[in-house]
Amino acid sequence: MSHQANEKTVEHLSKLLASTYTLYIKTHNYHWNVTGPMFSSLHLLFETQYTELAAAVDEIAERIRAVGAFAPASCTAFAKLSSVEEENGHPDAIQMVRNLAADQKTIGEVAQKVIESAEADGDQPSVDLAIRRQEIHAKNAWMLLSHLE
Repeated sequence: MSHQANEKTVEHLSKLLASTYTLYIKTHNYHWNVTGPMFSSLHLLFETQYTELAAAVDEIAERIRAVGAFAPASCTAFAKLSSVEEENGHPDAIQMVRNLAADQKTIGEVAQKVIESAEADGDQPSVDLAIRRQEIHAKNAWMLLSHLE
């Protein structure tokens, strides 16, 4: 591992990766399975969000590699590391929105741990990545919750 990040920062980046990937799968699931009067708007919103999440997992994994560690890359590893729970049921559209909004907030909290650890390491690129993730997840949560007003 490079001098740029310690084990704790890599651990938090790995949790961010796993949580983001789990949310990607959940959001894609909801995109496929949403029904009801908000179908059109939610189908499009979920697609926008899962597309952004797909790019994010690549960026996070590449950051882990850039600091000299190996990125977790299996469903088993992601399940152990993720702070986001996968979806195995069939919630209605309103519950989908609530679930995703809560998960967006959860990932913001995971990103905060990356910030704290990376700041202690002097690892500014990881800090910057995590701050950008917080901004995106806060905006995504707001967009989702706006459907409930």
